[in-house]
Amino acid sequence: MTNRLSHRLQNISYSQTIAMSSKARELKNKGYDIINLSLGEPDFLPPNFVLSAAKKAIDEGYHYYTPVSGYLKLKKVICEKFYRDNHLKYNPSQIVVSTGAKQSIMNVLLSLLNKDDEVIIPAPYWVSYLQMVKFCESSPVIVPTIMKNDFKIHPDQLEKAITSKTKLFIFSTPCNPTGSVYSYEELKDLAEVFKKHPKVMILSDEIYEHICYSEKHTSIAIFPDIHHQVITVNGLSKAFSMTGWRIGYIGSAEWVAQSCDKIQGQMTSCANSIAQIAAISALSAHPNQIEYMIKEFEKRKNLVLDMIQEIDGLQICKPNGAFYVFPKISNFFGKKLHGKMIQNSDEFSEFLLEKAQVATVSGSAFGDNECLRISYATSYEKITEALTRIKKVLR
Repeated sequence: MTNRLSHRLQNISYSQTIAMSSKARELKNKGYDIINLSLGEPDFLPPNFVLSAAKKAIDEGYHYYTPVSGYLKLKKVICEKFYRDNHLKYNPSQIVVSTGAKQSIMNVLLSLLNKDDEVIIPAPYWVSYLQMVKFCESSPVIVPTIMKNDFKIHPDQLEKAITSKTKLFIFSTPCNPTGSVYSYEELKDLAEVFKKHPKVMILSDEIYEHICYSEKHTSIAIFPDIHHQVITVNGLSKAFSMTGWRIGYIGSAEWVAQSCDKIQGQMTSCANSIAQIAAISALSAHPNQIEYMIKEFEKRKNLVLDMIQEIDGLQICKPNGAFYVFPKISNFFGKKLHGKMIQNSDEFSEFLLEKAQVATVSGSAFGDNECLRISYATSYEKITEALTRIKKVLR
């Protein structure tokens, strides 16, 4: 049957984060006591003021199609939010609201990329970047980073990766999967490189912007010389715990926004009308309204770091954002654990699921086979139990 499928489909893989979560759910349904640390999904409810806004929207009759790029009043609020939180100036005509930040990114890629265009992606990267680029029949140029440098791309690496075929650069800050946060100075240095290459566009995924700890979030679009090159992507899934509501958005040059509007109009039309009204309430609120979530994430992060440091064989650097840790596990490669030979991160992740009944995601999914992603977007109690189990089976 595969010969009936498009070559685009055959060129991409399933999302390994979703696949591992599905496997964990399946085992749980069979009665296994699985602790799922694979998905980046906060365990909080959305804030009460967001829930109230959604209920009110239902009562007030927001049941119909909206403009493709989103309600104008929501786009105005997004512009205000960009200025308040990121010091970025956008007009409503530069905003497109989509069904989650994932669709926002795909809209951008379909708007910009042609066959064989090169797209620079620092590794580790979010799993879908690579697959989306391949779906567009473009060429991913993976630039590896190292734990010693906090998994951040250096300007020299960026300069060497840019060629006459380079169309786009994709990265996230705070980063999924590493939790790294680029500082103002680090982004400024990257911006100096991009300034020399005005035809290279930059997709800045800032979905975790509010989940920062010691390092303050900075948007790369803040640098005037490259502002027109940047597409800033954000959404409500992570900071507002609204994963299932599916609201994402971009701020970009108007020609990019118009292209995304055109594509979306032929694919999904508008984002959910009720969720859009709820998003107005969420984005109008000052970020201190969700500070209780951020404090809890930081508490969990500190717990994870303390417990992982007690496990021989794991190496880790301190994340400054998001809700993931990305420990190096390669010390276990070539060794037998409970009779099972471990050769790579896939086998290590499978081993933890089988022996510790803890679901994680192998680093290979993120472009770094030496590591493993652990999400701490779950309760303090579950994290404690999960890492206790991992420590036990790795003795």
